[in-house]
Formats: sequence, structure tokens, C-alpha cells
Amino acid sequence: MANLNNTKFHTKGFLVSATAANASATVLYTCPNNFSAIVRYLHISNNNTSTKKVYVQFYHKDDNAYHHIANGLSMAGHSLADLVNGGYFSMHSGDKIVAYGETANTMDIMVSAEEYYDPARNA
Repeated sequence: MANLNNTKFHTKGFLVSATAANASATVLYTCPNNFSAIVRYLHISNNNTSTKKVYVQFYHKDDNAYHHIANGLSMAGHSLADLVNGGYFSMHSGDKIVAYGETANTMDIMVSAEEYYDPARNA
């Protein structure tokens, strides 16, 4: 069972350089061994003047599969999007969030996660 008394908070920002899916995408967050995590914030900003597409995927380690969170989200130049919008999703050891764009280095993404020690979860 997860220990909710010992929580780590992480917020990281990334410039997405990848232009290909799955294992070739830019890794935004990986849930560490022996932890579970709750992602509460996933913010995307198009830093380009032109409309660009972005793709965000969830890698589920249990079934070794990638699933789209955003699949070709078209974003106007200098626009932003919040994909979690006050909700959340949970992750377990080895699960990842990855992203790629139609053009390298046009999307900035910030991710915030709360990690909980969960000794039953091993990657």
C-alpha cells in the first residue's frame, strides 16, 4: 500500500525535441521504482508563431504499450493547453509520459507529479 505520509513533489519543464512516437519521443516523466504517482498538471505551450501539432503519450509498463493523451493536438502560434484541467491520473513504477511534435523544439511542456512510496510497486 502506498505511504501517503511521505510524498515527493516534482515539477519539470521540457523543450520537446522529438518528432517521432513511442520510444523515440521525449521522455517527460518516469515514475520511479517502488513509487506510485499522481499527475496533476500537464501544460503545453507552442513557442512558435505558426500553428503546430503536438502528441503526448502515456506508456503503460504493465502491458508495454503507448496510449495517446493528445493525438495531433493542433495549437495556434503562441497558444497554450492544459491537458489535466483540474483532474489527475495515476501512474505506477516504470510508467512514463512522453511527447513529440510535428516540428522539433516548438513545444514547451511542464509536468507536475506527486510521488508516493509504494513498496509493492517494482519496475
